[in-house]
Amino acid sequence: MKLEKILNNIDYKLIKGSLDTEVSGLYYDSRKVTNGSAFICLSGTQVDGHDYIESAIEKGATTIIIEKDVEVPEDVTVVKLPNTRKNLSLLAINYFDNPASKLTMIGITGTKGKTTTSWMIKNILEEDGHKTGVIGTMGVFIGNTHYDTVNTTPESYDIQKYLKEMVDDKVEYAIMEVSSQALKVGRVEGLSFDYGVFTNLTKDHIGEGEHENMEDYIYSKSLLFQKCKHGILNIDDIHYEDMIKNSTCDIHTFGKNKEANLLIDNIKLLRKEHFIGLELNTKGIIEDTFLVNTPGEFSAYNASSAILTTYLIGCKVENIKKALSKVAVKGRVEIVPVSSKYSVIIDYAHNGVSMQSILETMRAYNPKRIVSLFGCGGNRSKERRYDMGEISGRLADFTIVTEDNSRYEDINDIMNDIEIGLKKTSGKYIKIPSRKDAIKYAIDNAKEGDIILLLGKGHETYREIKGVREHLDEREIIKDILNNK
Repeated sequence: MKLEKILNNIDYKLIKGSLDTEVSGLYYDSRKVTNGSAFICLSGTQVDGHDYIESAIEKGATTIIIEKDVEVPEDVTVVKLPNTRKNLSLLAINYFDNPASKLTMIGITGTKGKTTTSWMIKNILEEDGHKTGVIGTMGVFIGNTHYDTVNTTPESYDIQKYLKEMVDDKVEYAIMEVSSQALKVGRVEGLSFDYGVFTNLTKDHIGEGEHENMEDYIYSKSLLFQKCKHGILNIDDIHYEDMIKNSTCDIHTFGKNKEANLLIDNIKLLRKEHFIGLELNTKGIIEDTFLVNTPGEFSAYNASSAILTTYLIGCKVENIKKALSKVAVKGRVEIVPVSSKYSVIIDYAHNGVSMQSILETMRAYNPKRIVSLFGCGGNRSKERRYDMGEISGRLADFTIVTEDNSRYEDINDIMNDIEIGLKKTSGKYIKIPSRKDAIKYAIDNAKEGDIILLLGKGHETYREIKGVREHLDEREIIKDILNNK
């Protein structure tokens, strides 16, 4: 593709070379550069792509796209953009021929519930006979193909590459979790969504490398509703008005508020062997009863957002009901069949807000005890550790403190920080550094009627220690423990 076509509708300055230069590929990672490609220099908090120009040229890059004034050898084309990170999205949209325009795009944002809601929508659409693709926390899913990803919302180039693959695979609906960071730094710049969904918003992701304050976090989330045609929002959330203040889309709402288009009229919690879920009655745009195969009031909100979205798309209510009655999301209140006497649940809750939510939710099912097993990630806010320790000590009957992704920190230092929060309560606890040993302890000491919550890993099948990811799947650990009993 000619460079001029890739730069279409982008504000740029040709420093040297020719716009007729053929570009065989776009790369923002110099290690992946191929002959005849363009290397885009991104300025990050840890790494500056401008430092790798020489390496990219050695690997065959014939076009260099910069945002800083740097010296580049004479034999390559150089283009300067005002912001390479935001413009990377526009470059990729042009390079892949705007694949989103050939799909129905559904974007989901919120502090909690993005993954569960995306999979509820996926299951409903497929029950209704449509082919879907998903981009989110659990990776990218296109038909039977799965790609692992690092971020909830990948880098903009990768988003466009995946969307192009969806188009080639005859996907109709692309469902994407849209993080506040992605909206803030421009990973979805130039991308238009047909439907934008807001689940909820609570304090999170505030700190170094994330959002400087709550105002920035709220504003970043609200940007989705300037990028979509139809907004589906939780009217009960205290930040609902913040989300719609500068919106450019039409608004559809769900919640308990009588003004909601889809009114949550009644929620009945249900628990039986290997099933913890709810019955949801709705009024307004849909008057019906839905059986939802995930527990708690927050699941009623996730389900309501999925119901309203897919109803507006045109799915049959009977297919919505079928899909929700059997929906299961890996690592999101995932029930692992272990015993008829007690329940084991794997969940991704990895901050104070999500931990409190699931502990309060499980308490509503009247278990004999709630056993909370969790750790905290290394090189992240210590406040999160204190909060999670205090919340677990206050709301669980017994806490098992263990490892998570310790990264470059000592696991014992992390557990000691969690213990500071625990000591503010009268909650009983034990510290077991090995997650495998901690899970075995929980199962070996389970009592009839218990709900054991394995928190923090969710869908993840690894642990990260000193920059290395080692395989760790809680489902496999549980299976090994049961087989060796």
